[in-house]
Amino acid sequence: MLDNLLFCLNATIPIFAIILLGRLLRGLHFFTPSTLSEIDRLVFKVLLPVLLFRDISSGRITEQFDARFFLFCAGTTTLYFLVIWFGAAKLLPDKNMVGAFTQGAFRGSQAVLGVAFVQSLYGEVGLVPLMIVATVPLYNVYSVLVLAVTAPQNSQTQQEGVLARTLRGIVTNPIILGILAGLPFSLMQVDFPPMLSKGLDMLSGCATPLALLSIGAGFEGRKAIQKLGPTCAATFIKLIGLPVVFLPIAAWLGFREQAMVALVILYGAPATVTGYVMAKNMGGDHVLSSSIIVLSTALSAVTLTVILFLLRTAGLI
Repeated sequence: MLDNLLFCLNATIPIFAIILLGRLLRGLHFFTPSTLSEIDRLVFKVLLPVLLFRDISSGRITEQFDARFFLFCAGTTTLYFLVIWFGAAKLLPDKNMVGAFTQGAFRGSQAVLGVAFVQSLYGEVGLVPLMIVATVPLYNVYSVLVLAVTAPQNSQTQQEGVLARTLRGIVTNPIILGILAGLPFSLMQVDFPPMLSKGLDMLSGCATPLALLSIGAGFEGRKAIQKLGPTCAATFIKLIGLPVVFLPIAAWLGFREQAMVALVILYGAPATVTGYVMAKNMGGDHVLSSSIIVLSTALSAVTLTVILFLLRTAGLI
Protein backbone atom coordinates (compact mmCIF):
# COMPACT_ATOMS: atom_id res chain seq x y z
CA MET A 1 0.00 0.00 0.00
CA LEU A 2 2.77 2.43 0.94
CA ASP A 3 4.67 1.60 -2.26
CA ASN A 4 1.59 2.38 -4.33
CA LEU A 5 1.11 5.71 -2.55
CA LEU A 6 4.75 6.66 -3.08
CA PHE A 7 4.47 5.70 -6.75
CA CYS A 8 1.58 8.14 -7.20
CA LEU A 9 3.12 10.90 -5.09
CA ASN A 10 6.32 10.64 -7.14
CA ALA A 11 4.20 11.47 -10.18
CA THR A 12 2.05 14.24 -8.73
CA ILE A 13 4.19 16.08 -6.16
CA PRO A 14 6.92 17.28 -8.58
CA ILE A 15 4.27 18.58 -10.99
CA PHE A 16 2.26 20.52 -8.44
CA ALA A 17 5.42 21.66 -6.64
CA ILE A 18 6.47 23.40 -9.87
CA ILE A 19 2.98 24.90 -10.18
CA LEU A 20 3.26 26.18 -6.60
CA LEU A 21 6.73 27.55 -7.35
CA GLY A 22 5.24 29.50 -10.24
CA ARG A 23 2.69 31.06 -7.91
CA LEU A 24 5.38 31.96 -5.36
CA LEU A 25 7.56 33.52 -8.05
CA ARG A 26 4.59 35.55 -9.26
CA GLY A 27 4.16 36.85 -5.71
CA LEU A 28 7.83 37.85 -5.71
CA HIS A 29 7.28 39.78 -8.96
CA PHE A 30 9.31 37.47 -11.20
CA PHE A 31 6.42 37.39 -13.66
CA THR A 32 4.29 40.16 -15.12
CA PRO A 33 1.06 39.55 -17.04
CA SER A 34 2.84 40.30 -20.31
CA THR A 35 5.66 37.90 -19.43
CA LEU A 36 3.17 35.12 -18.69
CA SER A 37 1.39 35.81 -21.96
CA GLU A 38 4.66 35.43 -23.86
CA ILE A 39 5.57 32.24 -21.98
CA ASP A 40 2.16 30.73 -22.75
CA ARG A 41 2.58 31.66 -26.40
CA LEU A 42 6.07 30.13 -26.53
CA VAL A 43 4.95 26.89 -24.87
CA PHE A 44 1.79 26.52 -26.94
CA LYS A 45 3.19 27.49 -30.33
CA VAL A 46 6.76 26.13 -30.12
CA LEU A 47 7.80 23.97 -27.18
CA LEU A 48 4.82 21.59 -26.82
CA PRO A 49 4.63 21.00 -30.60
CA VAL A 50 8.37 20.26 -30.64
CA LEU A 51 7.98 17.84 -27.72
CA LEU A 52 5.16 15.95 -29.41
CA PHE A 53 6.96 16.03 -32.77
CA ARG A 54 10.05 14.52 -31.19
CA ASP A 55 8.21 11.69 -29.48
CA ILE A 56 6.03 10.84 -32.46
CA SER A 57 8.82 11.01 -35.03
CA SER A 58 10.82 8.54 -32.96
CA GLY A 59 8.20 5.92 -33.74
CA ARG A 60 6.26 5.62 -30.50
CA ILE A 61 2.82 6.61 -31.73
CA THR A 62 2.88 4.33 -34.75
CA GLU A 63 4.23 1.42 -32.75
CA GLN A 64 1.54 1.92 -30.10
CA PHE A 65 -1.37 3.04 -32.30
CA ASP A 66 -4.59 1.59 -30.96
CA ALA A 67 -7.73 2.25 -33.01
CA ARG A 68 -9.92 1.05 -30.14
CA PHE A 69 -8.27 3.55 -27.75
CA PHE A 70 -8.61 6.36 -30.31
CA LEU A 71 -12.31 5.68 -30.86
CA PHE A 72 -12.95 5.29 -27.14
CA CYS A 73 -11.44 8.73 -26.44
CA ALA A 74 -13.39 10.42 -29.24
CA GLY A 75 -16.65 8.61 -28.50
CA THR A 76 -16.70 9.25 -24.75
CA THR A 77 -15.74 12.91 -25.27
CA THR A 78 -18.75 13.36 -27.54
CA LEU A 79 -21.04 11.52 -25.13
CA TYR A 80 -20.21 13.45 -21.99
CA PHE A 81 -20.20 16.78 -23.82
CA LEU A 82 -23.80 16.21 -24.93
CA VAL A 83 -24.90 14.96 -21.49
CA ILE A 84 -23.31 17.93 -19.66
CA TRP A 85 -24.77 20.44 -22.11
CA PHE A 86 -28.26 18.92 -21.83
CA GLY A 87 -28.06 18.80 -18.03
CA ALA A 88 -26.79 22.38 -17.75
CA ALA A 89 -29.51 23.67 -20.06
CA LYS A 90 -32.15 21.98 -17.91
CA LEU A 91 -30.83 22.71 -14.43
CA LEU A 92 -29.05 26.07 -14.46
CA PRO A 93 -31.42 28.94 -13.61
CA ASP A 94 -29.25 31.49 -15.44
CA LYS A 95 -29.09 30.33 -19.06
CA ASN A 96 -26.17 32.68 -19.76
CA MET A 97 -24.06 30.32 -17.64
CA VAL A 98 -24.75 27.24 -19.78
CA GLY A 99 -21.94 27.69 -22.30
CA ALA A 100 -19.21 28.45 -19.76
CA PHE A 101 -20.44 25.72 -17.39
CA THR A 102 -20.52 23.09 -20.14
CA GLN A 103 -17.08 24.00 -21.42
CA GLY A 104 -15.58 24.09 -17.93
CA ALA A 105 -17.03 20.70 -17.01
CA PHE A 106 -15.99 18.80 -20.15
CA ARG A 107 -12.81 20.44 -21.47
CA GLY A 108 -9.55 19.60 -19.68
CA SER A 109 -5.94 20.74 -19.80
CA GLN A 110 -4.61 17.63 -21.49
CA ALA A 111 -1.61 18.81 -23.48
CA VAL A 112 0.34 20.13 -20.49
CA LEU A 113 -0.74 17.83 -17.66
CA GLY A 114 -1.12 14.74 -19.86
CA VAL A 115 2.44 14.97 -21.09
CA ALA A 116 3.73 15.85 -17.60
CA PHE A 117 2.04 12.94 -15.82
CA VAL A 118 2.90 10.21 -18.30
CA GLN A 119 6.49 11.46 -18.56
CA SER A 120 6.71 11.46 -14.78
CA LEU A 121 5.47 7.87 -14.55
CA TYR A 122 7.00 6.25 -17.62
CA GLY A 123 9.69 8.60 -18.97
CA GLU A 124 7.88 9.11 -22.30
CA VAL A 125 4.59 10.54 -23.53
CA GLY A 126 3.12 7.16 -24.50
CA LEU A 127 -0.44 7.35 -25.79
CA VAL A 128 -1.03 10.98 -24.80
CA PRO A 129 -0.45 12.28 -28.37
CA LEU A 130 -3.02 9.79 -29.69
CA MET A 131 -5.48 10.91 -27.01
CA ILE A 132 -4.85 14.56 -27.94
CA VAL A 133 -5.42 13.90 -31.64
CA ALA A 134 -8.68 12.11 -30.82
CA THR A 135 -10.08 14.81 -28.54
CA VAL A 136 -8.56 18.29 -29.02
CA PRO A 137 -10.22 18.92 -32.41
CA LEU A 138 -13.53 17.84 -30.86
CA TYR A 139 -12.93 20.17 -27.90
CA ASN A 140 -12.57 23.12 -30.24
CA VAL A 141 -15.62 22.25 -32.34
CA TYR A 142 -17.88 21.52 -29.36
CA SER A 143 -16.75 24.62 -27.45
CA VAL A 144 -17.56 26.85 -30.40
CA LEU A 145 -20.93 25.14 -30.79
CA VAL A 146 -22.09 25.47 -27.19
CA LEU A 147 -20.83 29.04 -26.77
CA ALA A 148 -22.31 30.21 -30.07
CA VAL A 149 -25.71 28.68 -29.28
CA THR A 150 -25.94 29.87 -25.66
CA ALA A 151 -24.33 33.34 -25.85
CA PRO A 152 -26.65 36.38 -25.68
CA GLN A 153 -28.14 37.37 -29.01
CA ASN A 154 -26.54 40.81 -28.88
CA SER A 155 -23.20 39.07 -29.29
CA GLN A 156 -24.18 37.55 -32.66
CA THR A 157 -21.80 39.64 -34.77
CA GLN A 158 -18.97 39.01 -32.37
CA GLN A 159 -19.79 35.27 -32.36
CA GLU A 160 -19.58 35.03 -36.12
CA GLY A 161 -16.09 36.56 -36.20
CA VAL A 162 -14.81 34.41 -33.36
CA LEU A 163 -16.50 31.35 -34.86
CA ALA A 164 -14.62 31.78 -38.12
CA ARG A 165 -11.32 32.35 -36.33
CA THR A 166 -11.83 29.36 -34.05
CA LEU A 167 -12.70 27.02 -36.91
CA ARG A 168 -9.53 28.13 -38.66
CA GLY A 169 -7.71 27.54 -35.39
CA ILE A 170 -8.81 23.91 -35.38
CA VAL A 171 -6.79 23.16 -38.52
CA THR A 172 -3.88 25.44 -37.56
CA ASN A 173 -3.57 24.33 -33.91
CA PRO A 174 0.20 24.13 -33.20
CA ILE A 175 -0.16 21.00 -31.07
CA ILE A 176 -2.07 19.19 -33.80
CA LEU A 177 0.42 20.40 -36.39
CA GLY A 178 3.33 19.14 -34.29
CA ILE A 179 1.73 15.71 -34.06
CA LEU A 180 0.91 15.57 -37.77
CA ALA A 181 4.40 16.78 -38.72
CA GLY A 182 5.94 13.90 -36.78
CA LEU A 183 3.87 11.19 -38.44
CA PRO A 184 5.76 11.01 -41.79
CA PHE A 185 9.09 10.71 -39.96
CA SER A 186 7.60 7.98 -37.78
CA LEU A 187 6.18 6.05 -40.73
CA MET A 188 9.48 6.23 -42.63
CA GLN A 189 11.54 5.51 -39.49
CA VAL A 190 13.79 8.51 -40.11
CA ASP A 191 16.77 8.86 -37.75
CA PHE A 192 17.76 12.47 -37.15
CA PRO A 193 21.45 13.48 -37.10
CA PRO A 194 22.82 13.70 -33.54
CA MET A 195 23.07 17.50 -33.66
CA LEU A 196 19.40 17.88 -34.63
CA SER A 197 18.27 15.20 -32.21
CA LYS A 198 20.06 16.87 -29.28
CA GLY A 199 18.62 20.25 -30.25
CA LEU A 200 15.09 18.82 -30.30
CA ASP A 201 15.71 17.16 -26.92
CA MET A 202 16.84 20.45 -25.40
CA LEU A 203 13.84 22.38 -26.73
CA SER A 204 11.29 19.74 -25.80
CA GLY A 205 12.79 19.46 -22.31
CA CYS A 206 11.79 23.08 -21.67
CA ALA A 207 8.10 22.56 -22.51
CA THR A 208 6.70 20.90 -19.41
CA PRO A 209 8.46 22.90 -16.65
CA LEU A 210 7.76 26.23 -18.34
CA ALA A 211 4.10 25.36 -18.85
CA LEU A 212 3.70 24.28 -15.23
CA LEU A 213 5.38 27.45 -13.95
CA SER A 214 3.01 29.50 -16.09
CA ILE A 215 -0.05 27.69 -14.72
CA GLY A 216 1.05 28.45 -11.17
CA ALA A 217 1.99 32.05 -11.87
CA GLY A 218 -1.38 32.74 -13.51
CA PHE A 219 -3.40 31.27 -10.63
CA GLU A 220 -5.79 33.81 -8.98
CA GLY A 221 -7.57 32.26 -6.02
CA ARG A 222 -9.94 35.17 -5.31
CA LYS A 223 -11.90 34.48 -8.49
CA ALA A 224 -12.85 31.01 -7.29
CA ILE A 225 -15.34 32.36 -4.75
CA GLN A 226 -17.49 33.97 -7.44
CA LYS A 227 -20.57 31.99 -8.53
CA LEU A 228 -19.60 29.24 -6.10
CA GLY A 229 -22.51 26.84 -6.72
CA PRO A 230 -22.06 26.33 -10.48
CA THR A 231 -18.28 26.47 -10.02
CA CYS A 232 -18.32 23.61 -7.52
CA ALA A 233 -20.75 21.58 -9.65
CA ALA A 234 -18.65 21.89 -12.82
CA THR A 235 -15.46 21.16 -10.88
CA PHE A 236 -17.02 18.04 -9.35
CA ILE A 237 -18.06 16.78 -12.76
CA LYS A 238 -14.63 17.45 -14.27
CA LEU A 239 -12.45 16.03 -11.49
CA ILE A 240 -14.62 13.28 -10.00
CA GLY A 241 -17.78 12.57 -12.00
CA LEU A 242 -16.16 11.82 -15.35
CA PRO A 243 -13.39 9.58 -13.91
CA VAL A 244 -15.89 7.67 -11.74
CA VAL A 245 -18.12 6.96 -14.75
CA PHE A 246 -15.60 6.28 -17.51
CA LEU A 247 -12.46 4.81 -15.90
CA PRO A 248 -14.25 1.62 -14.76
CA ILE A 249 -15.53 1.20 -18.32
CA ALA A 250 -11.99 1.67 -19.61
CA ALA A 251 -10.69 -0.93 -17.16
CA TRP A 252 -13.44 -3.36 -18.21
CA LEU A 253 -12.41 -2.88 -21.84
CA GLY A 254 -8.84 -3.81 -20.95
CA PHE A 255 -6.98 -0.48 -21.03
CA ARG A 256 -3.92 -0.56 -18.78
CA GLU A 257 -0.65 1.26 -17.94
CA GLN A 258 0.05 4.25 -20.23
CA ALA A 259 -3.37 4.04 -21.88
CA MET A 260 -5.08 4.20 -18.50
CA VAL A 261 -2.96 7.15 -17.33
CA ALA A 262 -3.79 9.00 -20.56
CA LEU A 263 -7.48 8.37 -19.84
CA VAL A 264 -7.06 9.64 -16.27
CA ILE A 265 -5.87 12.93 -17.76
CA LEU A 266 -8.66 12.94 -20.37
CA TYR A 267 -11.38 12.62 -17.74
CA GLY A 268 -9.77 14.09 -14.61
CA ALA A 269 -7.56 17.01 -15.71
CA PRO A 270 -8.63 20.47 -14.53
CA ALA A 271 -10.39 22.91 -16.84
CA THR A 272 -8.15 24.61 -19.38
CA VAL A 273 -7.35 28.32 -19.62
CA THR A 274 -8.39 28.21 -23.28
CA GLY A 275 -11.97 27.94 -22.08
CA TYR A 276 -11.77 31.32 -20.39
CA VAL A 277 -10.39 32.97 -23.53
CA MET A 278 -13.13 31.50 -25.71
CA ALA A 279 -15.93 32.31 -23.26
CA LYS A 280 -14.79 35.92 -22.95
CA ASN A 281 -14.55 36.40 -26.71
CA MET A 282 -17.85 34.73 -27.57
CA GLY A 283 -20.08 36.52 -25.09
CA GLY A 284 -20.14 33.69 -22.53
CA ASP A 285 -19.87 33.92 -18.75
CA HIS A 286 -16.11 34.37 -18.46
CA VAL A 287 -16.27 34.96 -14.69
CA LEU A 288 -17.78 31.50 -14.18
CA SER A 289 -15.26 30.05 -16.62
CA SER A 290 -12.37 31.61 -14.70
CA SER A 291 -13.72 30.36 -11.37
CA ILE A 292 -13.98 26.78 -12.67
CA ILE A 293 -10.42 26.90 -13.95
CA VAL A 294 -9.06 28.20 -10.64
CA LEU A 295 -10.94 25.78 -8.38
CA SER A 296 -10.41 22.69 -10.56
CA THR A 297 -6.69 23.42 -10.85
CA ALA A 298 -6.33 23.75 -7.07
CA LEU A 299 -8.27 20.56 -6.26
CA SER A 300 -6.80 18.43 -9.04
CA ALA A 301 -3.60 18.02 -7.02
CA VAL A 302 -5.63 15.90 -4.58
CA THR A 303 -8.06 14.19 -6.95
CA LEU A 304 -5.45 13.10 -9.49
CA THR A 305 -3.22 11.68 -6.74
CA VAL A 306 -6.14 9.72 -5.27
CA ILE A 307 -7.23 8.40 -8.68
CA LEU A 308 -3.70 7.28 -9.56
CA PHE A 309 -3.34 5.64 -6.15
CA LEU A 310 -6.58 3.69 -6.55
CA LEU A 311 -5.62 2.54 -10.04
CA ARG A 312 -2.14 1.57 -8.89
CA THR A 313 -3.59 -0.39 -5.97
CA ALA A 314 -5.93 -2.16 -8.39
CA GLY A 315 -2.99 -3.08 -10.62
CA LEU A 316 -4.22 -1.02 -13.58
CA ILE A 317 -1.16 1.25 -13.91
